[in-house]
Amino acid sequence: MKKTKKNKTSFFETFAQKVTAVTGSTGTFISACTLILVWLISGPLFDYSETWQLIINTGTTIITFLMVFLIQKTQNKDSLAIQLKLNELVAAHEHASNRLVSVEDLTEDELQILKKFYSKLALLAIKESDMHVTHSIDEAQKVHEKKKKLSGATAKTK
Repeated sequence: MKKTKKNKTSFFETFAQKVTAVTGSTGTFISACTLILVWLISGPLFDYSETWQLIINTGTTIITFLMVFLIQKTQNKDSLAIQLKLNELVAAHEHASNRLVSVEDLTEDELQILKKFYSKLALLAIKESDMHVTHSIDEAQKVHEKKKKLSGATAKTK
């Protein structure tokens, strides 16, 4: 990524991305396994002492502690980028329900309510012969209500 005045990445962001990429590689995994193996093999040399155990415990604790923050930083950025891409897709599609833009900002209870709406939409879609008939919760409900009225009117005339 080319750095410009408008698109300037922070040192920590760059560092976090690079460390996350390196630590997620096959080479790093093999190195970590090799280090553990060397530590295990060295056990008899140190009589499996408390110091020998403390070395691996301290090392893994420090690495794990720091990696949690680095991984969380890169996940937060990736998650935000995905949310923005999804928002763009929802906003750009003329038949999509705009209520989904920024859905990640809803509370857990609001998300559960929205899930119920989409479960209802799925049930209405099952009743349709063509899956492309309904596009949003609002449209699905309107189409379903029209069909109910038509079937009610048809039943009354028979």
